[in-house]
Amino acid sequence: QVQLVESGGGLVQAGGSLRLSCAASISISSINGWYRQAPGKQRELVAVILRSGTTNYADSVKGRFTISRDNAKNTVYLQMNNLQPEDTAVYYCNAWPVVVFGWGQGTQVTVSS
Repeated sequence: QVQLVESGGGLVQAGGSLRLSCAASISISSINGWYRQAPGKQRELVAVILRSGTTNYADSVKGRFTISRDNAKNTVYLQMNNLQPEDTAVYYCNAWPVVVFGWGQGTQVTVSS
């Protein structure tokens, strides 16, 4: 069973930064998406990194978030800058475009105004 472990969340003030990490029990090349779920809302895609290294972002985070991958460490990262209260959510990593793995526990990001 594939295990996904997200970490790096926390409580920050608006304008602050966090870097999330995603470790997997399989090759990280299969994990190319960061998602988030805010209270009372559906889970949404935040960022994607393709095998070519091309990245895509949701409009709401474009210019503030950066997804990257370190194959040597088998880890996918999400650098989040200029965080805003609307970024408050539980963040998850998984495959994209098809979520083929079970969800990890996620990491909570809370941004205070």
